[in-house]
Amino acid sequence: IDMGDAGEIRLQIAGGEEKARGVAGNGTSAATAAPPTMSERVHWWAVVLVNIVFVLSGQTVASFLGRSYYDQGGGSLWMATVVQSCGTPLAIPLLLYFRRRPRSTAVTRPPLLKISAIYAGLGVLLAGDNLMYSYALLYLPLSTYSLICATQLSFNAVFSYFLNKEKFTALILNSVVLLTFSAALVGVSHGSDGTNSSVPAGKFPLGFALTLSASALFSLILSLMQLTFDKVLKSDTFYDVMEMQFWSNTAAAVVSVAGLFISGEWSTLGGEMDGYKKGKVAYGMTLAWTAISWQLTTVGMMGLVAAVSSLFTNVISTVGLPLSPIVAVIFFGDRMDGVKVLAMLLGVWGFFSYMYQHYLDDAKVKKILAERLADDDEQQTVKLNTE
Repeated sequence: IDMGDAGEIRLQIAGGEEKARGVAGNGTSAATAAPPTMSERVHWWAVVLVNIVFVLSGQTVASFLGRSYYDQGGGSLWMATVVQSCGTPLAIPLLLYFRRRPRSTAVTRPPLLKISAIYAGLGVLLAGDNLMYSYALLYLPLSTYSLICATQLSFNAVFSYFLNKEKFTALILNSVVLLTFSAALVGVSHGSDGTNSSVPAGKFPLGFALTLSASALFSLILSLMQLTFDKVLKSDTFYDVMEMQFWSNTAAAVVSVAGLFISGEWSTLGGEMDGYKKGKVAYGMTLAWTAISWQLTTVGMMGLVAAVSSLFTNVISTVGLPLSPIVAVIFFGDRMDGVKVLAMLLGVWGFFSYMYQHYLDDAKVKKILAERLADDDEQQTVKLNTE
């Protein structure tokens, strides 16, 4: 799937008004661009839908396995952090495939040292974010953890406004307020009660703070990635996105492995495996499938960043959060009281407010493109008649 050739399709299907202006400003009139054919539209939507499935299924399974790891006897926070980024080698075939494809010579690649520094910095941030998520998942029931994670959408709206010059409309503000209230409800209700999970007593406030901080940092990372595409790489082809995903996650894995050894937790892994309730094989399979699930999630997110935007990526990530509380109720016996249900409904309401704003933006851009195309056709007709 050549995401690098889908620029015009992205512009007309999922772009923003600023993108439309940007194309015209770069010397290529949006009006003269041919509308995408049916096969191109189907191709674009197929790419988007596949990545959405990766994100929704990957993060739900990864969160479930992460909570299960602790409940079955796992206790290494650094190991729980390592598996969030160590699945990066699975992306090598995709990276090699897209590297072989011809690339545009119009964009000059930044210096290697500059790119390396950016990827390393993002990797350190990712490692810290993953560690906070590991602590948060240990200290909170899965249902509570997932509801608080929904705040990443509101954080992303704020960061995108300041870093990516995205619009901050009334609908987005409504979404931010609703998601903030949703997290506040979970916080004041002390949602650590009513679960069969092995949640440490008295750790709810710390778990709440860590989840909130991790959600904010994750949103910042996505906005910084988008900023890198726009200002440094000046390209958002699928290869560029996969390259960023690969090297930043590799850096995060290196930092996490270093933390595992420096902390001394590596020496306890043998005893942890022996004491795992479901046995050694289940221990290994849990870690392996957690790594695979997180890798699928990451690939899906990066694919959506390439196809649409970091904002849309965070929106889709938020869609899957209500799935985790349902999984938690079924498999971990989490209690969904009235406060949690209300928090979930507020989160869903906030999500749909955000999605409706995207719908309005898309409709506006399509109208602009249609008007420009009609004007261009009219000018061509007048020119032909004159000749």
